[in-house]
Formats: sequence, C-alpha cells, structure tokens
Amino acid sequence: MTESVSLAGRAALVTGAGIGIGRAVAESLAVAGAFIGVHCHRSLDGANETLATIRQLGGDGIVVPADLSRDDESIGLVDRFVEAAGRLDILVNNAGSPIERRKVEDCPLSLWRQVIDTNLTSAFVVTQRAIPHLKRSGHGAIVNNLSLSVQTGGANGAGPYAVAKGGLQVLTRTLARELAPDVRVNAIMPGVIETRHHEVFTTPERMEQYRRETPLGRNGTADEVAAVVRFLVSDEARFVTGALLDINGGRFLR
Repeated sequence: MTESVSLAGRAALVTGAGIGIGRAVAESLAVAGAFIGVHCHRSLDGANETLATIRQLGGDGIVVPADLSRDDESIGLVDRFVEAAGRLDILVNNAGSPIERRKVEDCPLSLWRQVIDTNLTSAFVVTQRAIPHLKRSGHGAIVNNLSLSVQTGGANGAGPYAVAKGGLQVLTRTLARELAPDVRVNAIMPGVIETRHHEVFTTPERMEQYRRETPLGRNGTADEVAAVVRFLVSDEARFVTGALLDINGGRFLR
C-alpha cells in the first residue's frame, strides 16, 4: 500500500472504534480522507478521544454509540450514520469480545448465545442494513475482523469466541459471492496484537511466550493491522474479494 491511497469523499463506519484495532483503523481511514463513523458501546470516552484525534489529523466524523447485542440498535447504528454522512461506502465489522473465557463443556447456554450475538449476529445485522447503501456507493467495501482463534480452536477457554469468528469467516465468503460485483468483502485475521484486549484476557507471561513463538520476533501493533484494512477498502485492492489476510508475523502459516 502506498501513502497516496485516497478515500476522499467516502464514508466509513467502523464498529468498536473506541479502543485498540478499531481506533487505529478509524484514524487510518480518516487520514486517507474518509468521513468516519466511530462506533462504541461502553467505551464512549475512548470513542470521543478517537474522534478528537481524527479532527487533529484534519479529518472528520461522528461518534455513534450502540449496543450491538440488540438488533434495533444495530439497525439504528447504520441509519444514524447514513443520515449524518449522506452515504456509506465502507463498513469495518471490528467490534467483538470473548466476554468470558469458558471451556465449551462449562459454558452456560446464556453465555454461548451472548458470545455468538456479540461477535457474529451483530455483524450480520449491521451488514444487512448497510448493503443497500454499499451497493449504491460504486466503491462498496466490507472488512470483517476475525481472530487467530479460528486457527487455534480457541485456546484457554476462547472456544465459543472461535466458533463465532469462524462463522464470520464463512459469512465473509458468502457475502463476497452474493454482493459481487457491487461490493467487495474481505476479512483480516490478526495474530497477537498489543492492545487492551490482551491486557484484559492474556497474562504478560503468555504475551511473552507469543512473542517468542512468532518468527518476526515480536507481537503486532494496531497500526499495522489498520494499514492492511486501509489497503483492502481502497481502489488499490479492487480485484480482491473473498480474501482472508493473516497479520500474525508468521506465527501461523496456512
């Protein structure tokens, strides 16, 4: 990807953009010229910080809070953003969480449904609402954020999360076929990225173990993930759809 990538005149909705990878993606797309919808749920302060940074960088956007576990709020998220931006060209389904680490045999049905709704159903609802706008764009692009747990099977109690993200992987390829040629749909599979996610769900000792297991000798950064997303939604990737891009420093090779 070159620094000349331009998204000027386009509108991008990024879910889970108050922290981590979502924040980095929102800021990267804004630098390229897109008007950004900074979605958040619990991290409203973080979303406001993201928007403030975007404006410092010369971009613009709005904060659009929504609880994506609720279908009505997922639908309303898209409607409110389109009303403000006047269009929707790019959708980045980034929001997600393991919520709680539990092995499948010990996972209550209520938690299972919560994990599936948070990581898979929410992306389905938001995407379905966005499709008519993306088709009208002329540059419609979707990027879904998966997880390395799709390859590992969800180690250390992340099985339900892995299942949800595996469903999102299949949804990516289904949509790539169904929406072509009007909308391109791709997915990223980040490896171990230094974000608050791992501060919550991963011990420092395990993070060091991941670093040692990675051929490039380190864990990744949110900005490195954002650079790949920025490429995928740009016209430079206009012949790329249905792809799953690993961003893991070589830790897993398929």
